[in-house]
Amino acid sequence: MSLSFQLSDEFVNQYKSIEPQFGFNGLGMLTYYRTYSRLKENGDSEQWFETVRRVVEGCYSLQKEYILNNHLGWNDYKAQDSAREMYDRMFKMKFLPPGRMLWAMGTPIIHEKKVGQALFNCAFVSTEKMGQSLDEALMPFLFMMDMSMVGVGVGFDVSGAQKIIVHTPKHSEEIFQIPDTREGWVESLKRLLASYFSKHFTGISSNTLRFDYSEIRPAGEPIRGFGGISSGPGPLENLHEQIRMLLEKENDKYISVTAIADIMNMIGQCVVAGNVRRTAQIALGNVHDEEYRKLKDYQWDNSEGEYIGSRAYRAAYGWASNNSVLVDNQTDFVEVAAQTAKNGEPGYIFMDNIQAYSRMCDPVDYKDIKATGTNPCGEQSLESYELCCLVETFPSKAESKADYLRTLKFAYMVGKTATLASTTWHQSNRVQKRNRRIGTSVTGVTNFIEKYSLDELKNWLEDGYSEIQKWDEIYSAWLCVPRSIKTTSVKPSGTVSLLAGVNPGCHYPEFEYYIRRVRIAKTTPYLPELEAAGLHIEEDIIDPSSMVVSFPVRCEGRSLKDVSIWEQVSLASFLQTYWSDNQVSCTITFKPEEASQIAPILDFFKYKLKSISFLPKLEAGAYAQMPYEAIPKEKYEMMMEKLSPITFLNSGEDVLQEKFCNNDTCLV
Repeated sequence: MSLSFQLSDEFVNQYKSIEPQFGFNGLGMLTYYRTYSRLKENGDSEQWFETVRRVVEGCYSLQKEYILNNHLGWNDYKAQDSAREMYDRMFKMKFLPPGRMLWAMGTPIIHEKKVGQALFNCAFVSTEKMGQSLDEALMPFLFMMDMSMVGVGVGFDVSGAQKIIVHTPKHSEEIFQIPDTREGWVESLKRLLASYFSKHFTGISSNTLRFDYSEIRPAGEPIRGFGGISSGPGPLENLHEQIRMLLEKENDKYISVTAIADIMNMIGQCVVAGNVRRTAQIALGNVHDEEYRKLKDYQWDNSEGEYIGSRAYRAAYGWASNNSVLVDNQTDFVEVAAQTAKNGEPGYIFMDNIQAYSRMCDPVDYKDIKATGTNPCGEQSLESYELCCLVETFPSKAESKADYLRTLKFAYMVGKTATLASTTWHQSNRVQKRNRRIGTSVTGVTNFIEKYSLDELKNWLEDGYSEIQKWDEIYSAWLCVPRSIKTTSVKPSGTVSLLAGVNPGCHYPEFEYYIRRVRIAKTTPYLPELEAAGLHIEEDIIDPSSMVVSFPVRCEGRSLKDVSIWEQVSLASFLQTYWSDNQVSCTITFKPEEASQIAPILDFFKYKLKSISFLPKLEAGAYAQMPYEAIPKEKYEMMMEKLSPITFLNSGEDVLQEKFCNNDTCLV
């Protein structure tokens, strides 16, 4: 595929021999090759300098095509200079686009198939309008499945409960042969749900559906385009059967909070089991809704004394969403905080602050008065069907404040360019093109504080926010599009922060010295290279098809054992005040003795936060092969002595793909 904008080979080849500075003793390199290094047409795997080229050329191609299609005048000489600087800053990991963009930008998915949603991390969809029409009743579920299958994490609410009556189909059998495409899977879900929902709107019973799965490719075959390996029709058959069982129990009743959440979770389970992609979901419900708050309590009676499913049945898919409650400044947090103290759920979304404020240090502006929810990790306020693009910057890797401010220009530009792409959903395109929402994020915040100070961070963030607003005015005018409704976020990060070797988002590291375990398939061709490099590799005790690789990691500065629950929340509040006009994604790790502080913290910070979640700190050795294991300095040094450089340059295998906005708490 030839892109409309291209850098010269002479320029790019200057970087060919430069060793990328991946982080964490090979973990960042493994993450890159496993997640972002695509196969080229000749069967070789991309190297970092080639991935950066593909992304930069794809970004400027979108700009160029938009400018030319709208007859706005393109200057290729200026674009070349700009693209070269973007390339250099991205190559050196002063900023990085979202992992979704590292994987998809510059590929036929974006530039030929025009599936623009593949560039975006996350989305949100509301079920509030389910009672208005059959289309409105179906669309939230179809949106969830379609977006999940291309790697977008999706938040949803349960406000559609009690708005339509479910009716079991009664008429003669109708057969639908499912095409072996993403669209085919989504269409099968549409037809199945319509057979139970349509009588509410038409008064006429639907036909009973029978599906023909014969066209779906067998398990083990590669999935072209979006990557992965086919699981065969099994997960889709299971989804259809689960939904039938659920809706049969809802027959002649208004659809319940539990049913809406269950269908969304079943879709997430199907996508994961289908090897199409891992998924991320957040469910949002009213803090006063007892049924909603008990969704993760898999065995209970409702107000009518009716049994709501067994633990084993609902636990099979209930894990697919993190559940949060919608709260405001009048909420009494005592009871719900006690629930959070047990297992970390629910999290908290302050919709009154979201709708009223940009940064919390700025006057009320009501820019987000139409926002109804958030993305799965809570760093983006969103309207229904809206998507978000999150670009990460690393202030701790900047040479100076001036260098960081310059980097922000290109980080901002990547996010703004993503808003030029159209999705396959007209509902999303309407809100996207109106809001042009982006999320320029800061990552490695605690690295920066350790290197400089909190005062210096405040100085950089305030000047940085102003810098982004300046560029938004300039580029919005150049593109002839609206100014972005919101421009800054703090995402939790995950794989992208591993590439750069910094702490994720605004989080403190688990420990100063620790082992970071990563699971990879036994079929991975670069296992011998990892073993030759001196890394400890062992059988996965849970998944017999996987191996577990242990990386020694050292994080300078304070770790979670030194930081109280109050200090963690204070840092989130600080970033919500001086940087993020969207939100700050922060999962607060609390020790058992700090659980009683959750309610006082929520009450104290309710005027300063837009979202927050909590997670109990796991004790050392809580279970075998934990992702993080604290080790003494001596063991770290011993493991480091055994390490040699990792030299796998060509796996001959396509990547697993990026998993949207992710960290260890919002990715499933």
